[in-house]
Amino acid sequence: MSIYEELKSTLAYEATTMTKVAKLLKENKNRNLSMNNLSRKLRTKTIKYEEVRDILDVLGYDIKFVKRNK
Repeated sequence: MSIYEELKSTLAYEATTMTKVAKLLKENKNRNLSMNNLSRKLRTKTIKYEEVRDILDVLGYDIKFVKRNK
């Protein structure tokens, strides 16, 4: 699953929109990303790790690295 699909799924689960996330990013993280710019970055897979981390943070999520069992 791509990052776009993962985040869209998370947004649906949280019953929120990209517009609301863009507003939360501006209010809480001082990031001025429009909904269109955010959506484009996700579709083109040019979004930065820090941006994904900030999106998940304003939604109340953490990124966790888990080692796979061999």
